[in-house]
Formats: sequence, structure tokens, C-alpha cells
Amino acid sequence: MVADRHEHIFRNGSNTYYFSSRFFPPQVRRDVYALYGFVRVADNLVDDQPVDPQQFHHFRSLYMKAFTSGEPSGDEVIDAFIELQKRKIFDPSWTEAFLDSMEHDLSESSCETLEDVLTYIYGSAEVIGLFMARIMDLDEASFPYAAMLGRAMQYINFIRDIAEDNELGRRYLPLLDTSLVSLKEGEAKKNPEAFSAFIRREIERYQEWQKEAEKGYAYIPRRYRIPIMTAADMYCWTASQIAKDPLVVFERQVKPPKCRILRKGIAHMLGVALPCPI
Repeated sequence: MVADRHEHIFRNGSNTYYFSSRFFPPQVRRDVYALYGFVRVADNLVDDQPVDPQQFHHFRSLYMKAFTSGEPSGDEVIDAFIELQKRKIFDPSWTEAFLDSMEHDLSESSCETLEDVLTYIYGSAEVIGLFMARIMDLDEASFPYAAMLGRAMQYINFIRDIAEDNELGRRYLPLLDTSLVSLKEGEAKKNPEAFSAFIRREIERYQEWQKEAEKGYAYIPRRYRIPIMTAADMYCWTASQIAKDPLVVFERQVKPPKCRILRKGIAHMLGVALPCPI
């Protein structure tokens, strides 16, 4: 079944999002799986090594042809996403921005300024927040906060995944106003105080964005707010773990275990979850 494939892709792609999404009602959960099936496949096409740009361009052209013609592409992940896009009235420019950011990773290796980062984040993460707002049928007044939540979460991904991105020859965090010349492990360990100060400063940037995003919780019905808050709390937890010892990003990929995610989700259901300190 298509839904089974979506769930498999989603579960293999993100523990935090997958287990948090389990707290959505079934229909919303199926729509979330269809969304993440599409974005995860596209993301994998530019991340899996060795990268084959032709595969990504083929995926993108299949999507464009199916979307514009109204005829099935023959790819169940693409076709399910297009059905979702039309039913939930996604702005097609959001999908274009997402695919543009994925294509960026085929040729660009670093973001030199915060403006560069935010351009990339808009397509890679903010539009995901907008897709989610449409899936939950939220008022459009919530959209800026939904986008901001996507931005905040993605920034923690950038910090968490520094070592992995080094291996891919990528850097998403701008090094302006710092003495660091790179985020390579050797450079970080040669200048541990500068590296730690830099990472903690970037975590503070995430915290500012997260606080702004939380203003949007008021627009989300409680049955949908539980998984959203659960996922956000896990990113807050990840940030707090890295802030304690920024060099940990070279030792392991800091991710919350399944039990922590589920416990937090249940606590939100019961109304006893404490807010994540940020």
C-alpha cells in the first residue's frame, strides 16, 4: 500500500517527527506521511552518496509534468503528494522553493551570510511548516509562526549535523564575526572556546526563533497541538544537550530516544508537560 511506503520512508527518516506524528488523528497522520514521503525522497536524492544529480532532476521533472498536466507520474510518492497538494490547497510556489533548496545542495557547498542561510531555510524548512498549517486547516494568520517553527527546527538540524555536513562538503552556518575559518573537527578542537562560543550563540538564535514560533500555538487545535509541541520540545532538548558541550557534535548525532518522545507526547496529552526551558 502507498500509505505503508510513506510510513516506512518517514520512520526511517526522522524519529522525532515520526513518533511525534503518532499523536495526530489518523487522517491527519496519513496526510503528514504523504508530505514527508515526498520531501524525504527528494532530500535523500541530494544527500545519499555518491550523489546522482540526474536522479534528482528526473524526480523534479516527473513532479512538474504530473502537476501541470494533471496526469499521474507513475511514482506513488509524487502522485500522493500532488493529490495532497491539490486537496489542501498548497501554494505551488512552496513546492518550487522546496525543490530549489534541494537542488542547491547539488552545487553549493556553504552559506556565507545569514541571508544565504535564510534563503535556503525558507525552501528546506519554512515551507514545510506552511504545508503542515494547510494540512491542519489553520487560519492563515498562523502561517508566519508555522514558517518560523520550521526555521527554528532546521537551524538545530544544522548545528546537530555539523560533522555529517562536513563529510558532504557543506556548511550551513555562517562564520561571519567569528575567528573560526571552518567548522571542521580539527579547527574546532584547535579553538574549542571559539567554537563553543559560536555554537552557543547560534543556539541563542534558534531560541529567539522558537519563542516567536510558539506564539502560533494559539492557532492550533489541541488535538493537533500535542504532536507539534512534542516535536518542538525534542528540538529544544537537543539544543540544550549540545549547549552543554558543543564539541559533542563531533562525537555523536544528538537525537532524543523514542521513549523520551513518547513520554513527552503523553505528558502533553495529559496536560502535565512542563515547557521546555529556552
